[in-house]
Amino acid sequence: MSLSTEKRTLLCVITEAVLEQTLLRDLDRLGVRGYTVSDARGRGSRGIRDAAWDEAANIRIEVICARALAESTLEHIQARYYANYAMVAFLQEVEIIRPQKF
Repeated sequence: MSLSTEKRTLLCVITEAVLEQTLLRDLDRLGVRGYTVSDARGRGSRGIRDAAWDEAANIRIEVICARALAESTLEHIQARYYANYAMVAFLQEVEIIRPQKF
């Protein structure tokens, strides 16, 4: 049996939990069809983010989509949020099955 895959792009955004609803509205407006949100903890240039209280909580938003949509979404996020919020984002090529979902 041969597994048939197609390439898509994973956009991952790790940021302050306070932005969750705003970012999800942005994703909907930008044409993103689906996403996964999870809690995130870690340490970076702004110190340890351990979610000991809501103001210190981080989330990780993952979107799998076409490269053009991932890039335009990342450009929007960078222009609108990077200057004022703790945020890391990256793109990664992934191979998927069931491409109609993405």
